[in-house]
Amino acid sequence: MASEKILVVDDDTNICELLRLYLEKEGYSVFIANNGSDAVKMFKELDPDLMLLDIMLPLLDGWQVCREIRKFSQKPVIMLTAKGETFDKVLGFELGADDYVVKPFDAKEVMARVKAVLRRTGGGAKPDVKEVSYDKLTINLTNYELTVDGKKIDTPPKELELLYHLASNPNRVYTRDQLLDEVWGFDYYGDSRTVDVHVKRLRAKLEGVSDKWELKTVWSVGYKFATNE
Repeated sequence: MASEKILVVDDDTNICELLRLYLEKEGYSVFIANNGSDAVKMFKELDPDLMLLDIMLPLLDGWQVCREIRKFSQKPVIMLTAKGETFDKVLGFELGADDYVVKPFDAKEVMARVKAVLRRTGGGAKPDVKEVSYDKLTINLTNYELTVDGKKIDTPPKELELLYHLASNPNRVYTRDQLLDEVWGFDYYGDSRTVDVHVKRLRAKLEGVSDKWELKTVWSVGYKFATNE
């Protein structure tokens, strides 16, 4: 059975209890906060393995909570919200969210996403080390570590997965839709600008580090991890 801690943050107690029922059935330890202020406080105290976070909250909204959490933790965040507009999704990913579920949702789908995110961020046995290395760059997807010029760089899981996917296939061009399908998966219905947001954040961490590789835009097509090694 699972043993990870999940923090559920929503001001709708019915939704909280529904998620608690499903999560505890899967063996997770569940903690609940009904406002943004309590969410930040409980996150610091509990250090949960994952947070399910609503956006429309009292005291601090979900954006503010995510922003505060990202100041001290890269633990995964799945946002739960009735807002489905592209702007909201892009903003959520900019703030470091790892996934996005729009209400009304199927609880079984949320469970599948929870399992997938936890698996990607360290849950379950991984006999093979998934790592790619280049000059002054190591991307380890087993431990979810990014090392740039000898220094470990805090990187949200989805950014690391995107970089690993590109770097594992050097010089191959991917369209934004291909990346959404292969990295985000789950028949992701978000806007392709989500990819642009993640690439922009990766470039801020990587540009100028080495002249032997580059996270490159292929205009009118998509992106590739270009190398000259």
